[in-house]
Amino acid sequence: MSVAVTLGIAELVTGLLSDGRSLVIAVGDTVIDLVPGWLERAVISTVGANDKPLLIANVLVVSGLLGAVLGVLSARRFLLGAAGLATMTGVGVAASLADPQAGGAGSVAAGLVGGCAGILTLWLLMGLLTGPLTGPARSSPARSSPVQAPAPAVRDPGGGGVADRKRFLVVAAVVVAGAGGLGGRVLAGRKRIDEIRQAIRIPRPARRAPAPPAGAELGIAGLAPLYVPNDEFYRIDTALLVPQVDPGAWSLEVKGMVDRPFELTYAELLAMPHTEADVTLSCVSNETGGGLVGNARWQGVLLADLLNRAGVQRGATQVLGRSVDGFTAGFPTSVALDGRNAMVAVAMNGEPLPASHGFPARLVVPGLYGYVSATKWLAKIELTRFEAVDGYWIPRGWAKEGPIKTQSRIDVASGQVIAGVAWAPTRGIERVEVRVDGGRWQEATLAAPVSDDTWRQWFLRWDAAPGRHVIAIRATDGTGETQTAERTDVAPAGASGHHTIQLDVA
Repeated sequence: MSVAVTLGIAELVTGLLSDGRSLVIAVGDTVIDLVPGWLERAVISTVGANDKPLLIANVLVVSGLLGAVLGVLSARRFLLGAAGLATMTGVGVAASLADPQAGGAGSVAAGLVGGCAGILTLWLLMGLLTGPLTGPARSSPARSSPVQAPAPAVRDPGGGGVADRKRFLVVAAVVVAGAGGLGGRVLAGRKRIDEIRQAIRIPRPARRAPAPPAGAELGIAGLAPLYVPNDEFYRIDTALLVPQVDPGAWSLEVKGMVDRPFELTYAELLAMPHTEADVTLSCVSNETGGGLVGNARWQGVLLADLLNRAGVQRGATQVLGRSVDGFTAGFPTSVALDGRNAMVAVAMNGEPLPASHGFPARLVVPGLYGYVSATKWLAKIELTRFEAVDGYWIPRGWAKEGPIKTQSRIDVASGQVIAGVAWAPTRGIERVEVRVDGGRWQEATLAAPVSDDTWRQWFLRWDAAPGRHVIAIRATDGTGETQTAERTDVAPAGASGHHTIQLDVA
């Protein structure tokens, strides 16, 4: 109970202070940074985008178990429990201080106030269970005295006694912990980033993406749409809580191996010439046939324009994006300058970036998995060398360069039609083929192409016989390369293999 009060009050203080950082979230972020790559891959593969709520729940469960241990220690000696509670709080403060989004004063204040409240709660609870915490009164030397009748029992005039006082204190502690935690979360969101976003007017791009041609959207029920709505677009990143970045206080720094380093405010970024492009993004953790892929219309400033303004120096082989929360991702400098629509994006599907997808600005690089390119909540672009700096995921077992593999997926399968999407950003999709029950490959009908960077819908009419069927698909990209049948794991450079399903037809 004392641990719950500590966390609840700390959350409340965090919400009241502008530079505070949730101790629970800070510890969770530290866990993400420390766990081995194989475990992160296993968790993402198993629970997908639910990895963050699961981690927060685990931090709370472990905190509760530690609290139970401290309760046992406190029953023997109060100072042991108090010291343990102080240590737990100190770990949270230390994790918060290591977070680039947190301020030192707010983190320390949250830890001190929360820790003191928890220790006070522990002291009160132990006092009710064991009596005065100063220890038993000293007995006076034995001496002879006449036999006395036992003193009559003294009843609590309130009728409840210790049990009622304990029950009241427990209920009060629960209320304080819950109200503190909820209040802290409410206050932490007082910046109203969504309201700020809604007031932003994204400028008309200097170079607009063409309207999708007729036939680009097949309109088959259950098939992934050409453009995935923002609130349905997959999200995989290392942030336990979505950073709430005030664009008025934000700036983008371009530095490193450049001749002319500079900074841009959000207003200055909006004032630059913008490009609009349809780009399909994919997570390297996407299993064959998985849902960690999506297409959207992005708008922003071409990365090449920013790098040319800065003047890239010879030997700068890597563009490294740095997020406000410390995340890093790096990709070859040549990719940013080869003419593709690599951009610092400020808009997604016609509106300012959602906070969960990187507001106020993020990197979008066609043809590369997100782990090496898609830095959200972008704060810095640094020109460096691959030998000098590794992005966040590289020491955790992933390849340094992450080109997206040619992939295809079945979304719809019935006795009449098989349909899905296929993607090979920067190369486009030339052909999709379907094989039923190990027979010959049949060419599917493709939707009209939008661009080489965009996924393509497909379908095959099918008059299925009753029974169980095995359906497999493969795609061929614009270079003529066909998906391999060899199945590989997502690590270290993305999954491969044909998406295969079983279907029972009545």
